[in-house]
Order: sequence, then structure tokens, then C-alpha cells
Amino acid sequence: MALMKVKFDLKKRVKLAQMLWLMYWFSIMAGVLVFSMGLFFKMELRKRSELMDNNESHFVPNILIGVGLLACFLNACGGKICYDSLDSTKFVKWKSILKPFLICCLFFNFLLIVTAVMCFATRIPLEFTLAEGLKNGMKYYKDTDTPGRCYMKRTLDLMQTEFRCCGNSNYKDWFEIQWVSNRYLDFSSKEVKDRISSNVDGKYLMDGQITNNSAHYSYDQYIEELNIWKRGCRDALVSYYGGMMNTIGILVLMVTLLQIAVMIGLQYVNTSLSTLVNPEDPESESEGWILEKTVKETFTDIMAKMKAMGKGNQVDEEANEEAVATVS
Repeated sequence: MALMKVKFDLKKRVKLAQMLWLMYWFSIMAGVLVFSMGLFFKMELRKRSELMDNNESHFVPNILIGVGLLACFLNACGGKICYDSLDSTKFVKWKSILKPFLICCLFFNFLLIVTAVMCFATRIPLEFTLAEGLKNGMKYYKDTDTPGRCYMKRTLDLMQTEFRCCGNSNYKDWFEIQWVSNRYLDFSSKEVKDRISSNVDGKYLMDGQITNNSAHYSYDQYIEELNIWKRGCRDALVSYYGGMMNTIGILVLMVTLLQIAVMIGLQYVNTSLSTLVNPEDPESESEGWILEKTVKETFTDIMAKMKAMGKGNQVDEEANEEAVATVS
């Protein structure tokens, strides 16, 4: 028994094809949107690529760009098929490739679901790559004269200003690194010598007297409202990129639903034109369905075909071995 069988006449088939043709155009625009969001996310990552520990963070935007382009291509083909289905003479050329095309659409929908899951899961690896990248970036903050690192100070300053954050985990991270270049230090000064000698690694560390309560009149670092941003930049960036990827993930899921709808509609167009009562009369009635059999029966048939293919390969291998043995 066919799954979700529907009876069609010429009027219903024309309405279905016209509606699908319109939906395919919406799907093309959705594909352009996915492509644009992937490109936008990639550009946002490139802005702060110096703060990323590796290039793996660009994997998801690259997938989005590829999926967007593939969606435009498949939906353009689907729209053309629906348009030609209005004319039985034009539709003949599509009959032989329509089934493989629908299988490609099925795999594409699976790819869309995987892409959406990857969008939602990007937050986790992004947090690790930002943690290490920000740590290294802060370490090179003072190297304004070193080739390849001369713009790190500017990048970090702009990022902290834009996201109203400070340090990696928080502002205290700056107390653990030397962020002042040696060329700005007066090594003849007693204060500089004392700071360097008091540090195991021989670095000039300073906290701007934020943690020294005795340095200011009636001051307590734990109760005062400090005029610094307490939020760490890692948390700020992960929230920014994570929110963006959650939005893109929801968009991809919506595109998936649209793709599933047009795929089912195209299957109805295919089956309704293949089951005309009188193939020579385009106005005759027909039946359309999603699956020719029930889901259980279809699954059983697929498994049986896979087993048959496996046995066929095994027989061929045994025949080849016997032939080799005979020759020997």
C-alpha cells in the first residue's frame, strides 16, 4: 500500500507544479541567504583571526557557503523540472534522472541537518580556540616592533573597546603578563629593578595598583565599583559568535523544512505523471504518493537489496579466487 496516496486530475497537477515552482524560487533565495550568512560569519572570524589558535574555526562557515551554493543549484534544477512538468513533451527528458535527483535531494536534506547541528555545537570548540588564542595574543601585546605581531596591540585594544571586556577570563589576566615593552622601561630606575627582581621569570608585571588597597585613600577593591570591564573577552566573544551561530542554525533548520516540503511535492509530481490512466491523454486522472509502499516495507526492500548486493560481491570474489587457483 502506497504511503499518503493522493488522486490527481489535470487541474490539481497544474496547481501543484505552479506552487512548487514558486516554492523553489523561495528555496533559491533561502540558499542565497545561507551562503550570505556563511560568508558574513567567515568575515567576522577573519577580523579576529589573530586571536584564534587555529584555522579549524573556519570549517563551519565554509560548509555554510558550500551548502548555500548547492541549495541554489538543486533548487534551480527543481524549479526547471516543475516548470517543464506542465508540458508532457518537455517533462519526458527529466523522467530518467528524476529518481536520482530526488535521492540527491534526500542526502542534501541530511547534510542540512548535520550543518545545523554543527552550527549549534560550534560554541564548544570556539571557546577552546579563543582561550588559547587570546592567551597568546596578550603575550604578544607588547611586541609592537616584531614583524607579524605589530598589530596585536591594536587588535586587542579595539576588541576590548568594542565588546566592553578585559583580559582572557577577566581583567586580572593582565597582572600575570608583561604587557609593557622593554623599550619603554627605564632599567636604571629602582622601581623597575625591584619589580623585575621580584618576579621569578624576570618580567615587569604591574596591576595599576588596582589590587593594592593601601595605595588609595578609603579604597577596597572588593567593594568599590571599579572603572574597568570585569567581563573576560573570551566569554564576550563566545557569546557573540555563539549567538550568531544559533541564529544561523535555526535558519538552516527552517531551510531544511522548506527543502523537505519541495522534495515531497516533487515526488508527488513525479508519481502523478508516471501513473496516468491514459499516458497519451494528459488530462486523464492519476495517483501520486510519497512512497510506493509503507515505510516498513520500503526499509525491508532496501535491506534486502543491500544483502543481495553483498552476496553478489562475495560470489564474484569467490569466482575470481577459483579462477586464479585454476590458472595456478
